[in-house]
Amino acid sequence: MSLDKLPSHQWATVLDLARPTDVEGHDLVLRLTEIGFVPGEAVRIVASGLPGREPLAVRLGHTTFALRRHEAAFIRVTPGAEHHG
Repeated sequence: MSLDKLPSHQWATVLDLARPTDVEGHDLVLRLTEIGFVPGEAVRIVASGLPGREPLAVRLGHTTFALRRHEAAFIRVTPGAEHHG
């Protein structure tokens, strides 16, 4: 599932990131990787804005990031996480 579909407050593990072919998408995925969204990392959505659940406050390690839903959609996760902070 993509991170934007994960229910709030549920831990998940990053599986992979999408591999877009357009420059804008490629640059976004590179930025997400550089800030730590890599396979094996534990993540969870700690809050979301209204209306439409935008933006998402996403906890990764000891840091919280604000992501737009379309950015979170590039991150593939599986519910549950072995190690989380």
